[in-house]
Formats: sequence, structure tokens, C-alpha cells
Amino acid sequence: MAERILIVDDIATNRIVLKVKLASAFYETLQAACGGEAIALARQARPDLILLDVELPDMSGPEVCARLKADPLTREIPVVMVTARQDEARRIESLRAGAAEVFWKPIDDSLLLARLRSLLRARDAGAQFGIGGAMCPVPGFGETEPGFDAPGQVAIVTPRLDRGLALRRALARATADRIVVLDDTAALGLSAAGPVPDVFLVAMEADRPEATLRLLSDLRSRPASRHSAVCLLLPRSAGSLAAIALDLGADDLIDGAAPPAEIALRLSCQLARKRRADRIRTSLADGLRLAVTDPLTGLHNRRYALPQLARMDEAARRSGTALAVMVLDLDRFKAVNDSFGHAAGDAVLVEVARRLRANLRPDDLAARIGGEEFVVAAPETAPGAARTLAERIRRAVEELPVRLPNGDSARVTLSIGLAMGGAAQASPSVDVLLDAADRALLRSKTEGRNQVTVSRSAA
Repeated sequence: MAERILIVDDIATNRIVLKVKLASAFYETLQAACGGEAIALARQARPDLILLDVELPDMSGPEVCARLKADPLTREIPVVMVTARQDEARRIESLRAGAAEVFWKPIDDSLLLARLRSLLRARDAGAQFGIGGAMCPVPGFGETEPGFDAPGQVAIVTPRLDRGLALRRALARATADRIVVLDDTAALGLSAAGPVPDVFLVAMEADRPEATLRLLSDLRSRPASRHSAVCLLLPRSAGSLAAIALDLGADDLIDGAAPPAEIALRLSCQLARKRRADRIRTSLADGLRLAVTDPLTGLHNRRYALPQLARMDEAARRSGTALAVMVLDLDRFKAVNDSFGHAAGDAVLVEVARRLRANLRPDDLAARIGGEEFVVAAPETAPGAARTLAERIRRAVEELPVRLPNGDSARVTLSIGLAMGGAAQASPSVDVLLDAADRALLRSKTEGRNQVTVSRSAA
């Protein structure tokens, strides 16, 4: 489905001209002749982007933009403003109101379309997770509320140290962000393990524009700088290179003659967007982790463990190695809950999980698959070593009582059923392997508990 762009201009001819240009680029268009109509149509139709004239009959463009950005239904819609008056104060007012870009007429068609593509890509990157605007966030993946933000770090990238230092002095009076000056080599040499600037302000030199485009492409491709915002400071002679820069991934283009106040404002907007994107990525990573983790013990949960166990068994078969699988169950766990309460039972589960992790290798799998039931998988472990590992885990749980929240202590034990998979098991089904371990566990329970029983098929 083609993206929809709302054109807001009180002159019908201007709206028609823009409609024709956008239609040739396969955009659908809506039209409004005044600010009030634009706000109502934006709320109703939710266009993907708004092209807004600065001067309107009922209210100013910046006022319309501010109202759109204050409304939860429309705040995530990018707004590009257009004006025939080359008024720097009006431009800064529009940017402060929330406009993503302000174009002075006449507009270069290729640059306009490139800017629209850039803004729509950025909007889609957040919308694909259902985050922002009036869309419903995916459960468990909502963006967390931002706390206090420390000053950001901005890197001015230029081969001319004198120009970089002069620009830093000018920007220091307009922003509290930390500013460093780098050349191209230093910018590309940044490591993901060290501090990476939140925003790169790359100054394009008129005599070497291709070098700037290569640098932009490199910054976008490297893990250390991939998520940083990149703004280009362009000379007036940049021409079609500006559109190419946007398509290569530049987040913003800034006129090289712009006053420090405008540059600082644009950098601040990019810093805010970058921080929000960071929060979304962190929230998504946390949500994915929680989806496969038992919230009480921190071990993997059943949802993760069963498919992972199947993958481990398949890998062991391919490599011709053995896979040890254990099903573990706490003995008389109900008595702990009945005697000391459920908080004590939770404390026991947490401590048992800790002791499990302490006795396993990094590549081993440990998961809580039921109330007091766990599964352990140890790849490349022969039957003898598997029995030794199971006994070590059993002793680790038995030897020391578990300290309870009320100050008491409880002595707990484990029963373990062990089965061998991978090359040691003829059946290709991991369900059969788990069933064998489970039946071995049952024998451990019926024969006295607190012991390890090896599946007869693995003996």
C-alpha cells in the first residue's frame, strides 16, 4: 500500500503541483487548505507524512505543527514545512515546534523526495514494533519512560582541525552536550567497547564530497556507529549530493551557513530521537529475554528449553557425540511450602537454581520446566561423566541447608533421572529422550528419593 501524504497549503495551485510530483513517486495524497482542516484530517486519516506550508490563513504553520505534536494521535507523523520567505527566525520556530525539516521555495524535487523517503524509513523503523502514535504496543515490548538524560556526546568530523574547533566553540555556547572533534580516520576507528558519539556532525568539504559520502556509508555499516545519528553539514554547492546522502542514511542535512542556534537545535532533535530508539531497542531486548526466562529463578523457561534441547540433540547426532539430559525434581517440596510458606518455597527454588548454574558449564542448558521441576542438558558428555555431573548437582543441593527469608533454614534434596541422547540414543525424537529421563526420575522417587537413576536405555 502506498504511503499517504497530507498536503497543507491555502493556494490550490501549490497543492496541485505537489500532488502531481508526489503521484509520480507513487505516493497517495490528501489535501487541506487551512490549519484547522489539516489537524482534523490528520486525526481522522493518520497520513504517513504531512507537507505543511508555514503561512496559513487561520493559524501559522508552526502553531499547526505544535498542535499535531501535542496530540497522541498525530505526534508521530513527520512534518515537513515549506515556506517562500527565507526567514531564519521562522525556520528555527518551525523546528522548535517539531518540524523534521523546513524547505525554502523553490524546492529541489530530488532533495524533497529523498527527504520524504528518509523520514518515512525512520518512521517505519519504529512502527514495525507497534510503538508510537496511537498504535497499540506489543505486550511486553512497550517503551519505558525516560529518566534523567545526561548530556549527549557529539562528534564533529572534519579533516580541517581549525574549522572543527571553531564550530565546537560556536556550538558550546548553544548546547550543554559534550563536543569532540575527530578526523575521518578517528571516527571510523571507534570501538563498540568504548564511548561512541550519540551524533556525528560530518562537515562535507566542497573539494572532496565523495570522501564524505564514503564516510557516511562506513559509519552506517559499522556496529560501533550504526545506531548513532549522522548529520551532514553541507556547502551550498552540494546540489544532488544532498539527495544521495539522505538515501545513504544521513539523518539530517544542515546548511553549512546555518547559525549555531539552528545547528544546535537540529543536533538536539537527533539526539532525542537516537535516545528514544535506544530505549526501544533495550525494551525489545529485555522483552525477548523475559519471554524465554523464568522470572523467579532466572533460568530458561519451558518455552525456550524444549526447542533448544531438540537443537542440541540434533547437533550431537551430526557430530557423533553424546548428549546428557537430566530431569530433576525437588523432594517433598510441598512440605516446604506448607511448613514455611510460599515465600520460603520461592527462596528454595532461587537457591537451587543458583547451585545448578554453579555446577554447569557455559554451554550447558538449565531450565525450570514446572513448579519444582528442572531440566539440564550437557552436550559432549559421555555416560560416565554425565553420571558424575548428576551426582555433583545432587550433592550441591543436599549438602547445605537453604537460608529462608524469616531466618530459618530448610534442608532440601533432589531426585534426578538421567538419559543419554545424541549419538548415544537410537531414537530421533527428543520427546522419547525426555520421557526416558522422566521415567528414570520416577524410579529415583519410588526407590527412596535423593538419588540419581540412569535410564535403562542409556545404561
